[in-house]
Amino acid sequence: MTCQTYSLFVLSVVMICFGRFGNSLILAHLENDIDQLKSDFNSSNSDVADGGPIFTGKLTDWTERNEKRIILSQIVSMYLEMLEKSDKSKAHVRHISEELYTLKNSLPDGLKKLQDLKDLAKLQMNDLKTQRKAVHELFSVLQKLVDTPASLKRKRSQFQRRCKC
Repeated sequence: MTCQTYSLFVLSVVMICFGRFGNSLILAHLENDIDQLKSDFNSSNSDVADGGPIFTGKLTDWTERNEKRIILSQIVSMYLEMLEKSDKSKAHVRHISEELYTLKNSLPDGLKKLQDLKDLAKLQMNDLKTQRKAVHELFSVLQKLVDTPASLKRKRSQFQRRCKC
């Protein structure tokens, strides 16, 4: 897959996952804008393929819809950050940015979940106060883990196998 195809693929996945585009005409118009953006960034340069894709490779690990919303919300934010530094006087840059902002605004839950993950990564687990709080919450955390729907299904199916009804 070329870089152009990757970009269109990522944007298509983003748009479809968030239900923004039911109309292929809008996506086709956006494809033209993306082609112009590719020209602006000279994305047909041979070094673009070095090291593989930066976004689409990550999407394969996120399978559930809610999971995808989390990773895609971060990807949308990164595209918006990139476009903030671009020439906004160009209509295609503005149009892509507007569509991405619309998508971002439809993702408040994904952004909140992403922020929670970032906050967890920042925790200083060698801090004594943090450790005390973590130990205090350990039983509740394990209880939530044990009470997940997957484990409930497993418990029911094990019970049904043991029961000779």
